[in-house]
Amino acid sequence: MNCWMFPGQPITFANDPVAAPEFQKIAQLCREVTGFNPRECDASSAELSESVRLQLFGVCVSLYRIQILLDQGIIPDLITEHSMGIYPALAASGAIDAVTALGLTRRLGECMAGIGKQREYALGCVIGLPCEALQRVAANNGVHIANHNTSRHFLLAGERENMTVLLGEATAAGAFSASMFPCDAPLHTPLMEGISDELKLIVADYRYYEPQIPVVEHISQTALTAAAIPAFLVDELSRPVYWESTYRVLRSRGVTKFHEVGAGSVLTKFNRWIDSEL
Repeated sequence: MNCWMFPGQPITFANDPVAAPEFQKIAQLCREVTGFNPRECDASSAELSESVRLQLFGVCVSLYRIQILLDQGIIPDLITEHSMGIYPALAASGAIDAVTALGLTRRLGECMAGIGKQREYALGCVIGLPCEALQRVAANNGVHIANHNTSRHFLLAGERENMTVLLGEATAAGAFSASMFPCDAPLHTPLMEGISDELKLIVADYRYYEPQIPVVEHISQTALTAAAIPAFLVDELSRPVYWESTYRVLRSRGVTKFHEVGAGSVLTKFNRWIDSEL
């Protein structure tokens, strides 16, 4: 059983597949819909934050990878997603089209970026601590676990000052890696709830269809319906990503082959880590 998995925002702008001729059509569509040209990356749409541009770039790469897989005759039985990967995942399922995926990414991204104008936020990647120990350190510093990627790989979000303290405490508690990255907003944490009304208005501007291929979401591992998609698109931004649970559920449902449909191979690496513990 094949599963297509869609990763979230990439860390950097990759050169591949920007130069591919097949990428041109998607790049042109993105430029028409959002004003951002993924073939130029930093050189276009200076009004957009780097995070929003990376999000759009990631969606474009995923849309490109969809076509490559289809051309190879690789059809998914199930689809799953991680964080911002939900938009191309829904497009792959037929629940929305590519224009909607790009439009949602830009508009929701810009709305979320507004939070970063009020306070300085950061992401923290902690590897090596078990969840219970990390949760205690996070709670003491007003920081939240945003991504439960594996049993010992976590992404956290919160105010930059608090994150700096947390990473120091996590290292002292035994983490063998603790690093920090800038971000627009503390995605997948309760800190996002303050803009939920604005997000709902954006999501309500689009139409959603029944997925033709089941999309297993990353919170409760249920298949999304057309009626459930709008609420999920808002709720998931203030709730954690449970990737390890999602992967284990998919394996239990008979998935034997995973295809990462996006930039990089981060989900594939997480899967190998999880498999080593099965």
